Amino acid sequence: MLVNANNQIRRDGSEHTRHKKEVTREKWDRKLDFILSCVGFAVGLGNVWRFPYLCYRNGGGAFLVPYVIMLVIAGMPIFFFELALGQFSSEGPITIWKVNPLFYGVGWGMVVVSGLVCIYYNVIIMYAIYYMFVSLVNLDGEVPWKYCGQPWNTDACRNESFPDFASMENETQKVSSWLYLNNQSCVNSTISELVTAGLVNAGRSAYDIGYGNLSDTFSDNFTDCARTFESSSEQYWTRFVLRYHEANGLEDVGNVSLKNVICLFLAWILVFFCLMKGIKSSGKVVYFTATFPYLLITVLLIRGLTLPGHKEGIEFYMIPEWEKLKDIKVWSDAATQIFYSLGVAFGGLACMSSYNRFNNNCWRDSVIVAVINCGTSIYAGFAIFSLLGFMAYQTNQEVKDVADSGPGLAFVAYPEGLAQLPVSALWSLLFFFMIITLGLDSQMVMMETVIGGITDIYPNVLRKHKSLFVFVCCMIGFLLGIPLTTKGGILVLTMFDWYSGSYNLMILSLCELIAICYIYGIKQFMSDIEMMIGKRLIIFWCYYLPMWMVITPVAIIFIVVMSGVNYTPAYYGDYHFPPWAEGIGWVLAMLPLLCVIIGAIFALVKFGPEAIKPRPGWGPRPEEDRGDTFKENLGYEASGGENENDIPYSIENRKYANEFRM
Repeated sequence: MLVNANNQIRRDGSEHTRHKKEVTREKWDRKLDFILSCVGFAVGLGNVWRFPYLCYRNGGGAFLVPYVIMLVIAGMPIFFFELALGQFSSEGPITIWKVNPLFYGVGWGMVVVSGLVCIYYNVIIMYAIYYMFVSLVNLDGEVPWKYCGQPWNTDACRNESFPDFASMENETQKVSSWLYLNNQSCVNSTISELVTAGLVNAGRSAYDIGYGNLSDTFSDNFTDCARTFESSSEQYWTRFVLRYHEANGLEDVGNVSLKNVICLFLAWILVFFCLMKGIKSSGKVVYFTATFPYLLITVLLIRGLTLPGHKEGIEFYMIPEWEKLKDIKVWSDAATQIFYSLGVAFGGLACMSSYNRFNNNCWRDSVIVAVINCGTSIYAGFAIFSLLGFMAYQTNQEVKDVADSGPGLAFVAYPEGLAQLPVSALWSLLFFFMIITLGLDSQMVMMETVIGGITDIYPNVLRKHKSLFVFVCCMIGFLLGIPLTTKGGILVLTMFDWYSGSYNLMILSLCELIAICYIYGIKQFMSDIEMMIGKRLIIFWCYYLPMWMVITPVAIIFIVVMSGVNYTPAYYGDYHFPPWAEGIGWVLAMLPLLCVIIGAIFALVKFGPEAIKPRPGWGPRPEEDRGDTFKENLGYEASGGENENDIPYSIENRKYANEFRM
């Protein structure tokens, strides 16, 4: 006899309740879908934009030393940690904290970080879309950033190679070429000072003194006279695309650029179409987007190695300035880049691995993806530094002074090299298409983290209307990105990049390790992993166990503390952010950590002392994978509710289905 639609009488006469059927959670169609999605997430703009300019900012090759060290002691252990946690539970970054509700806010913090980064990350894709369109319409000619003499150029624009004084035989020609590279009035004033000091005879001019004396004997006296030149690609980026010179700092960022707004809208529409069907669509897109970039990077590297000045660029990249290793900022940047590039603490790794089959070898996947990611960063560095060496040769500067560090590096150095290729517009079209694909890979995963995390809380509503929910999220991201399309929008972007995905990533990772290794229990977690991938040899745990328990947490704490002590305010080129802007930046940085605090309070109020214990819903989702340990943890229909008669849902446990809703 039925009591009602959801209740029925047990054979022993007691009443029990069947949980309402839950919409089935998605799974990857193939293992390769997951691996390529991870590669696409990890190998993104951070490899061709963020990593090179961090090398650039931190003394070139010196940055590679802490980068590799931080990969070994922090990046790879946490990468595997998050993949294993997500795959074991088949839960998103928020509901995964059934394992320890006290740290429930960590999941929300990850979603917030991903959301903030998505806002400015798609602006980078916006710039690439614009450059791609410009390249397309100039296929029959030359790209507009190849030569000076355009309406947006100034007298400082230069695209000729540095004069080869050694091959010049005419002394007058040498002096004329040298004077062109220096401020004429400054040279005349300095010569007058040398005459007064008795170092040069009265009445002598630069031509009388001669090139040899000017460049050798008296070179130190003319240091301040050297003119600063900019490449045509740099002026195209700053004076035409950004129109940065028309802004007056963050106090007056200027009007919105209509061309950029349209391109930003197109960028978000692309994200929508990639995600509208969830991983069923995004898992297919990555077969192209994750592999195509390597072809273009290789072409650029080959071309860069044929340009004059490339040797100096490669040397700057590869030869470490060992004194830089004394600067804690270098180590902090290396740790932040590892977290940023691998996607650690963004929630994306747990989100993607949650769609895996339970017995997938996520350890193997973690090693493959981490090695590919970091190898790509180093490989792309050779390409961009060979081009930076060429730019330095052209503009008579040191490699370290050739361009402002920041996202503009990808839109200055690379276009400069592309402009030197035959049919430059075609190569530019392909390159910026590559930038778009690189960005979309990472953007899709971060957006899926936001969308999937919230969807897991309201599965019966949002999974049925996935496309509509994705569209709403994309339009919100578009509206929030509009301030970054202003003439001073690059400053807003820099502030987002500087603060939103930095120290908070390391603190969120530290919270993860504490919650699982010290409260849930490292032995239980090791047992959970072996349930998935089989028994591991002791040598396997000799690396991960000390890393998770001691070395990685200590490294994170040390970096965070020392970074705070040696804090450097945000800047863009010569512009230093005012105190109020830094305050906003710190609000962005603290938002994810505020989620952790609020989540802990929420859990303590709701669960009391039980907040540190796994909830009844914790464990593998598929019923056949739960084993004896998680056999009774029926906090939800573990098989996904495919069968109306599956798994009776007790009145006692029914309340745990919605416990992660605020």
